[in-house]
Amino acid sequence: MSFRDVLGIVVMRRVWYAQLISLFGDFLALFAVIAVVSFAMHGTPRQIVGVQIAYMLPIVFVGPIAGVFVDRWPLKPTLISSDILRACLALLLIPAANVWHVYFVLAALAAVSAFFGPAQQVTIRTHVPSNGLISANALMQIAFMGSRVIGPGAAGAIVASLGPNVCYGLDVLSFVLSAALIGSVAIRRPDSATVARESSSNRIHQIWLDMGQGIRFIFQHAAVFFVVLAMAAGLFTIGCFGPLIAIHVRDTLHASARLFGFVSGMVGFGMLLGTQVVRRLVGKLGDDTLVLSGLGGIGLGALILGGLPYAAAALASTFTIGLAFAAIMVPAQTLLQRETPHEMIGRVSSTNISVAFCAQILGLVLSGYLADHLGVRLVFFFCAGVAAVMAAGGRALLHQRRT
Repeated sequence: MSFRDVLGIVVMRRVWYAQLISLFGDFLALFAVIAVVSFAMHGTPRQIVGVQIAYMLPIVFVGPIAGVFVDRWPLKPTLISSDILRACLALLLIPAANVWHVYFVLAALAAVSAFFGPAQQVTIRTHVPSNGLISANALMQIAFMGSRVIGPGAAGAIVASLGPNVCYGLDVLSFVLSAALIGSVAIRRPDSATVARESSSNRIHQIWLDMGQGIRFIFQHAAVFFVVLAMAAGLFTIGCFGPLIAIHVRDTLHASARLFGFVSGMVGFGMLLGTQVVRRLVGKLGDDTLVLSGLGGIGLGALILGGLPYAAAALASTFTIGLAFAAIMVPAQTLLQRETPHEMIGRVSSTNISVAFCAQILGLVLSGYLADHLGVRLVFFFCAGVAAVMAAGGRALLHQRRT
């Protein structure tokens, strides 16, 4: 199915508009927060990294539990409630006067988002036919990367001219509009999606059993296990070298912040183009082949970044990494949706998100330590090696499954 065909499905169209609006609001608020912590609160580098960790860490722990409830609760009220709660929480950024206040609000926003993401995945899988899933997931990635490319510049301009509170207000408005769009359509689970679970008289034990069911499904399904690890490896690599690009541009390339902006932005442009390329290749190549190619592409990009100390090479490498990451994300999401039973999509997708965020946080934490002990360029070579090992291991795992 083409993009037009997928957007012709009313539920998908409204969900995509809601995603586009709320993501743009999220990026406005997040980059406004980083600007405020950096310049108004005179935050240290550790505190600025802490902003990103506070926004990701709750999902690591809340995600698997949230998936259990998403598989039980009705989808539409879950999506709308998440949006309304996030709108209320975003309002708390306006009076934020210190870094710990910011951490608390971002952590609360992330905890609620842990319910929204899996519910959105279940909604897409329920209302989009199997042959339209690749286009649906490509559209979701376009919304994400489009907001990622436009958001920082827009946030910077708004903060400079109108102040950060305008960004926070726009984020609140984006959640309200998202809730209104989702509320305007009927969203239901298929009648066949009955939850099969082990029973327990203790509610907490029941949640634990349900969560374990989703985790066991991932470990017992070779293709699903592979794409979960592939997404984690890709995000670990990006988390590891992402914070070091500025230092590489400054100390190795001896260039200005302007080049740093272009080099960082090429990841987003690579992903935007990659979603289009992947959608056209998926009929010729399998999902697993694309994911393996994506891991290889990330390794190649990191190798170029570390091996060739030139501005053109830095631009080409980050573009290659973005292109390759799209080859992982879009097919991986599609394969998860196709292979996972309806009654377990919430648990499996939330666990996948949790693992991916954990890998990215690990990359962020390790990047500074490794750079201090190995040097920035050797960290890039390390990332290339991680991607190569994961690609080789994934190929062996998939070959074993076929055999």
